[in-house]
Amino acid sequence: VGHAVLAINGTEVNGRFTADGKDVLEFLGNPANYPVSIRFGRHRLSSNEKLMLASMFHSLFAIGSQLSPEIGSSGIEMLETDTFKLHCFQTLTGIKFVVLADPRQAGIDSLLRKIYEIYSDFALKNPFYSLEMPIRCELFDQNLKLALEVAEKAGPFGPGS
Repeated sequence: VGHAVLAINGTEVNGRFTADGKDVLEFLGNPANYPVSIRFGRHRLSSNEKLMLASMFHSLFAIGSQLSPEIGSSGIEMLETDTFKLHCFQTLTGIKFVVLADPRQAGIDSLLRKIYEIYSDFALKNPFYSLEMPIRCELFDQNLKLALEVAEKAGPFGPGS
C-alpha cells in the first residue's frame, strides 16, 4: 500500500513491463506509439484496504475524543502533516466524512458539508441503498466528482476553509 505507480497511456507499468505484458522500452522505442502520456501517481487502494484504513481512523477518532482535555470533545476534526491535511466531519447521526487535501487547500469545511448534502440527497433518499454498504449510485458519483472538481478549482488560499 502506498507505493508510487507509473502509467504509460493509461496502462500501469510494473518494472519493465506494462500490465498487459508489453516491454516498456520496446513500446517507447516505437515512433508509432507517440505521443505518449506518462503519469506518476499513487497505488489505487482496494476496497479491503479502504475499509481497513477507515476502521483504523474510526478507532483513532474514538480514542481522540476520549483522551481530549476538552469535555464533550467530538474527536479528530483535522490532522495536519507536512504533506497533507486530513479533515473529518462527523454528522449528528455519527457518520464520518473524511477528506485528505493539500495543506494549503482552502474550503475543505464547505466541501465536507457539500459531500454530506450529496450523500443525503443521492444515497439516503435512494430506496435501494442500505446503510453501511458501499454506495452504488451514478448520480451520487457524478455529483461527488463535480463537488471535488469545484473544490480543486478553488485552489489553495481560496475563500473559506
